[in-house]
Amino acid sequence: MSQSEYAKAGVDYVQMEPFKQYMVSAGRKTLKFPEKRGVFITEEATGAHGAVFEYRGNESHRWCQTQEDLGNKNWIAEWMYQFGGNPSTGSGRAGARTYYDSIAIDTAMMTVNDVIAQGALPVVFTDQIEASDSAWYSDENRARDLAAGFLKICEEVGMAMPAGESASVKYIVNPKPPVKMVATLSGCTTGIIAPKENLVTGKKLAPGDRIIAATSSGVHSNGISLLIKKALELPDQFLTKLPNGKTLGEEILIPTRSYVALIETLLTEKVNIHALLPGTGDGVGKLAFDKRQYSYRIHSWVPVPPVMQFVRGLGIEMKDCLKTFNWGGGYYVFVPKEEVARTLALGKKSGYDLAEVGVVEEGDRRVFFEPEKITLGGPGEG
Repeated sequence: MSQSEYAKAGVDYVQMEPFKQYMVSAGRKTLKFPEKRGVFITEEATGAHGAVFEYRGNESHRWCQTQEDLGNKNWIAEWMYQFGGNPSTGSGRAGARTYYDSIAIDTAMMTVNDVIAQGALPVVFTDQIEASDSAWYSDENRARDLAAGFLKICEEVGMAMPAGESASVKYIVNPKPPVKMVATLSGCTTGIIAPKENLVTGKKLAPGDRIIAATSSGVHSNGISLLIKKALELPDQFLTKLPNGKTLGEEILIPTRSYVALIETLLTEKVNIHALLPGTGDGVGKLAFDKRQYSYRIHSWVPVPPVMQFVRGLGIEMKDCLKTFNWGGGYYVFVPKEEVARTLALGKKSGYDLAEVGVVEEGDRRVFFEPEKITLGGPGEG
């Protein structure tokens, strides 16, 4: 069969169709997941032009929706897939892991971890993928792993993936060499706040509140541009071995942790949450997220993941590390002093390592990171 003129111009639906079928198949398996929260997907409308769903519960409720882009993390997955082989066997690309099961989790968590910061629990997720070439979609290993990753995380957090979009935009998406093809990944998560009193706005944040940190699984999806720059300066680049025996690429590509079970437990147990904050852009400096004149005094800290310890050894100033990476703090819960013990206990019960790391004070909008005797400005500040 000869190629259509559209395919010759860069949009080949024949190459893209198998990928779409993997995603549709995975999506169909997710449709029942949000029913535990009273949200039902209209199955006869799936595969059309959008997601149709309704709430059938009895609670007063609100909706929350967040759109986020993954950023550059999957460029590293492409590099590892193209050049890494299997680090344990030294095999070439044919035996390489795609890492796209992990990348799917990262993509979903960018939105999910933001949605739960409002006290909303995820129920519907839609993905958007834009590739630099239609041929990107034709790799069945990558397609299968990405679909499997989305299915896995949807089941874990209780949301459906009833719709999505995939496109070929070679005039817009152009990967930096040596990666030959890549795609941008983004998504939108809709969460339900039920009862509506579970809404968390951060307005209750006040001096005296304690800061509780939940540990991260690794770098998550922040600071990736700096990691790429530093890795490409190394002789073995992303195959550089870390002291724990893993490669730098493997450590960076550990998927973002979900904090849904933690927040759901705290909400169910009616913990008096004053604010919630994902440990994302601007690193530890993001603790000063509130626009009011509050200071955030950090007196102790959580374990720092191996990849961040390694990068610190490449000559990056500690202040830059704290303003770029989560530095081991993946999520923050702000509660009054009397709720600390209960929050820590509920976190442990839910499978999370939590630690009381600091306190909110009146003062300039700064983070005082006492373990390193460093003062950080708020988001967007030095």
